[in-house]
Amino acid sequence: MLSRFIHKLELALADREIRMRVAFLIAALAAFRILASIPIPGVNRAALAAFFANNQFFGLLNIFSGGGLSRLSIVMLGVGPYITASIIMQLATIIFPAVKAAYSEEGETGRAKFIQWSRFLTIPIAVLQGVGFLVLLENQGVIAPLSAAALVANIALIAAGSLLLMWIGELVTEFGIGNGVSLIIFAGIMARIPNAISETLFASSAANIPAYLAFVLLAVAMTYAVVVVSDAERSIPIAYARAVRGAALASGAGTYLPIRLLQAGVIPIIFALSLLLLPQMALQVATGLHVSALAGAALWYSRFLSNPWEYGAVYFFFVVVFTYFYTAVTFEPARIADNLQKSGAFVPGVRPGPETERYLANVVHRITFPGAVFLGFIAVAPSIIQGLTGITTLILGGTALLIAVQVALDLAQKLDAQISLREY
Repeated sequence: MLSRFIHKLELALADREIRMRVAFLIAALAAFRILASIPIPGVNRAALAAFFANNQFFGLLNIFSGGGLSRLSIVMLGVGPYITASIIMQLATIIFPAVKAAYSEEGETGRAKFIQWSRFLTIPIAVLQGVGFLVLLENQGVIAPLSAAALVANIALIAAGSLLLMWIGELVTEFGIGNGVSLIIFAGIMARIPNAISETLFASSAANIPAYLAFVLLAVAMTYAVVVVSDAERSIPIAYARAVRGAALASGAGTYLPIRLLQAGVIPIIFALSLLLLPQMALQVATGLHVSALAGAALWYSRFLSNPWEYGAVYFFFVVVFTYFYTAVTFEPARIADNLQKSGAFVPGVRPGPETERYLANVVHRITFPGAVFLGFIAVAPSIIQGLTGITTLILGGTALLIAVQVALDLAQKLDAQISLREY
C-alpha cells in the first residue's frame, strides 16, 4: 500500500500537466481566501459575532460562503446563489417537460445550455439575497445605516463577488482538479477549523475535558462512517442478450448497474434546514421592521430552535422525508428500464420493461431508508451533543463534515484518475 502510494506520488510530481493543474487549484483557492478576508465597510464586529452565535441558519449559509459571510466580506454570498440556481434548474427539469427535454435529449449541448441558464439565474438570486442580508443586518445593528446609494453599491459589490467565485470555481473545474464550486466550499470549511479549535480550547475548562475527548472520538467515528457510506452502493447485475453473428453464437457480456446508498448526497440536509430556518429569517426581518403582530411568533420560534431535542427531532424527520423525495425525483426507474430494454440488456431473472422498472424502484426504496437515516443522524449529531453535554462550540457540524469528506474523496478520485492515465 505504501509503495503504491509513493509510486503514484512520483508519477504526479514527474508529470508537468498534473503539476500545473495542482498549482492552478492552489492559486485559485488562495485568491478565494484573500477575497474572503476583505470586508464591506461599516461592520460592527461585536454585533456580527453575537448575531452568528444565535442564528443557525446563517451558520449554514456561512458554510456555503466559505466563511465569507461571518466576516461580511465582498464574497459574503459565496457560491450559495449558484447552488440555489442549480437546485432550481434541477427541479425545473421535473416540473417543466421542455426543460427536461432540453437537458436530457440534446446531449452535451443540452447540458451546456442547462449550465448557462443556471448562470443567468444566479444573478437575480444574488441580488435578492444581497438586499435581504443587508437590510436584515442593518436592522440588527451589525452594519451602519446605509444611504440609498451606499445600499445599491454594496448590493452590486457582493453580487459581483458571488459571480466572481462562480467563475473561479468553473475555472478550477476546467483547468484544475475536481469540482471547483465544491472545492471552494471545502476550503472555507477547512479554514474555519483552526479558529474553532483555538476558541474551543480557550473557552474550555478542566471539567469539560472528558466531554471534548468524547466529541473527538465521535468526530473520528463519524468521519469514518461518512467515508464508508459515501462509497457504498448496491450493484445490480446486468446481462446482454446473445447475438448471432454469422455462424457463431456470441454470448452476452455482463456488467452491473451501481445504485449509491447516498443517492441524494447532501441536498436533503440543505432542503430540510432551509425549510426549518427560513421562517426564522422572515420573522427576524418582520421584527426588525417593527411588526408587533409577529413578535410572539418570533419569540416562540426562537425558543423552538434553541431546544436541541425538539429542533433535532423535527430536523431528523424532514431530512428523511426530503431524502426520499429527492431520490424519487432524480432517480427514474422507468427511464433506466427503457434504456436497458433498447440496448438489449436485462436484469437476470427479471422481465424487461415494467417488471424491471418495478424491481429497480423497489431496490431504490429499500436502500434509501438506511441512507436517509444516516443523513438524518449526521444532520442532528451536533444537536444531540449539545443536548447531552451543553457544549455549543462544536468545531465541525454534521453538514460541514459530510460536505468536507465527500469533496475530499472526490478530489482524491479525480487526482488518482489523472495519475492512472499516465501509468498506461
